[in-house]
Amino acid sequence: MSYNFLPKKPLIFLSMALAMAVAHADQLDDIRKNKKIRVGIELSLAPYGMVNKALEPVGSDVETAKLLAKDLGVALEIVSVSGPTRIPYLQTNKADVMIATLSISPDRAKVIDFSIPYSAVQIVVAGPKNVEIKDFSDLKGKTIAITRGNVQEAELTKKAVGAQIQRFDDDATLVTAGVTGLSPIVSTATTLLQEIKTRNPSRDLETKFVVRNFDLGIGVRKGQPELLAWLNQWVKDNRTNGNLNEIFKKYHGVDLPVTEGQQ
Repeated sequence: MSYNFLPKKPLIFLSMALAMAVAHADQLDDIRKNKKIRVGIELSLAPYGMVNKALEPVGSDVETAKLLAKDLGVALEIVSVSGPTRIPYLQTNKADVMIATLSISPDRAKVIDFSIPYSAVQIVVAGPKNVEIKDFSDLKGKTIAITRGNVQEAELTKKAVGAQIQRFDDDATLVTAGVTGLSPIVSTATTLLQEIKTRNPSRDLETKFVVRNFDLGIGVRKGQPELLAWLNQWVKDNRTNGNLNEIFKKYHGVDLPVTEGQQ
């Protein structure tokens, strides 16, 4: 019986070669080589992302993506996504990064990586003024609408015991349900709540309580250390020089909230 063993040195060299190949394959190199970055953006969540009368993408996330592409020295390709498709689009390489009101959460961090927070969003529960709701316990026996796949879904499922959760596939249909009264009570971002109130003031909706304030990160596929390091430095620089605050204030009317990463 004979056995074939590879010498130790070739094994070491093979391991080093594989490691170098993996490092070289970092997505940042590909983006620069292609001279284009594909950024996933949710265009149904004003004022983060929306389409103007000229059918052009606008919003704070859109301008953030434009600034990112400019500083990287590449062209920008916007990939339109919805709440439930954000992570799958990253995982299936339909987008290079995700700037789409993607809240940083432990569950999501298991399947994708996040940059340090570039922005923030406040999630609330809202309902008619004549309906008394002070906390999760008051939702028992009531129907509350959310967008499927958003971070508050798990929190409401756990804490709103006895409530009937009505799930919509994207923010646009959630807004429509809120505007028409199909869903009297909603849990969504304050920006979407404002859109519902603007489109139908007669709904007389008000914020009942804050579910949570969420930090937003730029989503990246796992195993991209160079790209992630570049994005982290870019966020840090543009929060320090005020560029990201200027973009946020332009569309939201207030300064960019202090995120957990800054506290």
